[in-house]
Amino acid sequence: MTLPLDVILRNATVIDGTGAAPIQADLAIAGDRIHAVGSLGRAGAEAEIDCRGLVVAPGFIDVHTHDDTALMIRPEMTAKLSQGITTVVAGNCGISGAPYDRPGDPPDLLRLIFKSAECVAPSFEAIATRVERARPAVNAAFLTGHTTLRMQVMGSDLARTATSAEVAAMRGLLAECLEQGSIGLSSGLFYPPARAASADEVIGVGAPLAGCHGLYTCHIRDEADGVVESLEEALRIGRETGARTIVSHHKCMGERNFGRSVETLALLERARQRQPVAWDVYPYTAASTVLNEELVAKASRTLVTWCDPEPRFCGRDLAEIARELGCSPLEAIPRLRPAGAVYFLMDEADVTRILGSSAAMVGSDGLPEDQHPHPRLWGTFPRVLGHYVRERGVLRLEDAVHRMTGLSARSFGLRDRGVLRAGNRADLCVFDPATVRDTATYEAPAQPASGIRHVFVNGVAAWRDGAATGERAGKVLRRQDATEFLAAEHAN
Repeated sequence: MTLPLDVILRNATVIDGTGAAPIQADLAIAGDRIHAVGSLGRAGAEAEIDCRGLVVAPGFIDVHTHDDTALMIRPEMTAKLSQGITTVVAGNCGISGAPYDRPGDPPDLLRLIFKSAECVAPSFEAIATRVERARPAVNAAFLTGHTTLRMQVMGSDLARTATSAEVAAMRGLLAECLEQGSIGLSSGLFYPPARAASADEVIGVGAPLAGCHGLYTCHIRDEADGVVESLEEALRIGRETGARTIVSHHKCMGERNFGRSVETLALLERARQRQPVAWDVYPYTAASTVLNEELVAKASRTLVTWCDPEPRFCGRDLAEIARELGCSPLEAIPRLRPAGAVYFLMDEADVTRILGSSAAMVGSDGLPEDQHPHPRLWGTFPRVLGHYVRERGVLRLEDAVHRMTGLSARSFGLRDRGVLRAGNRADLCVFDPATVRDTATYEAPAQPASGIRHVFVNGVAAWRDGAATGERAGKVLRRQDATEFLAAEHAN
């Protein structure tokens, strides 16, 4: 019996997410699955869309996000849908909403993402349930943060390595999160709440990863002068925990480190011969995180993105703010915190080289709770397609799509997604390769891209003719759903 078809996308340029060359074909959707890809002739469906001149690709997978809170309080997820993103990976850089249940609002680094106690929970299951109840417009997978584990177990006494008993407690919490559906452990050893942790501490906490093919993603300890040593530390943690390792937002920060991506990529390529490792990158020369003296000192320019004591300073240059306050930029920082910032401290040649490297995926690293966010929150994926593919020719279109879809799904164990083939989930992006581009800027960051025509999430049209439909069909993607898939990929 032939399934009734819901949608046929006709006359499309199909880029399937594997890196293969584009083909001209039709694509049929039945329920939440892709029914067929090919010449569908006289087959009919409830809806047909003429995609002549348009690309049909898998929905983009944003492998590095901090969308944890946004999924619950702004489930329409417009910043992501408008880019063609159908799946996000949250809980990065050591910062997750679970497991955390200490009294009061989330402290310190957690405030970058979680502004109130309503957005954190004592268990992964509780967070996942909240997201499911919110019915977000995109799918979401979640990592468990090492920093969150530290704060839960160690409280505010974080300027030291954890004791063996504390490591055991964190390990137990991680095992519980993995059992409930977390896809792995993330760390942020750059940040003070975790900087005192040794590699051995992280290895001890991450011991449960090997038994369930969990991932280890890392904001490495130093992306500037110590970038090589920090990458070696991350690779050691991956080897000793037996986990596939993902280097988050790979970069080389500060002018004295411009060009060192030649060295770091050679190191990572050698490591790929010994262990499973990949990395993600965003297509900008500015980073963004909490307001931090160390990064201000390295940056050629700093913009304030949020500021609890003085919201009027959001979106303004730190140097201008300091002049207004009658002090130096470094002296202004304590008066502005808690706050966040955009830092201009990378070289375009390094960004281009990393984006074009063999195992690079695309991740936005956007901060949706910032009052004046980095434009990567709204512009990352269209910027790759427009600026780096069409305008500069850094990547072929099919290679760029692969880095946004098939490679990401394979690396993160997102089963039945990332590749256009019959039987896979119908997460799709339809875009115009001639006009797709980012419009978000540092001055006006919350701007939707152009050229994204249609987005389907689990077979449901969430974005049609360049606008949101209001449909919210996203799912929480749990580790249990991916165990066999991850095991096979780990073996490869």
